[in-house]
Amino acid sequence: MKARIFQPAKTATQSGRARARHWQLEFEPELARHTDALMGWCGSADMRGQIVMTFDTKEQAIAFVERHAIPYDLREPRSRRRRIRAYADNFAFTRVK
Repeated sequence: MKARIFQPAKTATQSGRARARHWQLEFEPELARHTDALMGWCGSADMRGQIVMTFDTKEQAIAFVERHAIPYDLREPRSRRRRIRAYADNFAFTRVK
């Protein structure tokens, strides 16, 4: 039972980063998924896959797994590269097409 601690990415449908500030703890699946023969749905008997815990800081998540002696994998978030441009830059003569 190994846990993953990570900071989720921003949702693609929204422009805000409100839910991406927290850290999440999820358990890695222990059992493989199987396909239901009648309906074709995917399922699993692994109940830990439904557990998602949210923490305010990375240190709180690490303290939780260490207190309960759960092995974990910490995944640091990638840094965002932000390029600030003005709307007028779209019509500049030096613009590369």
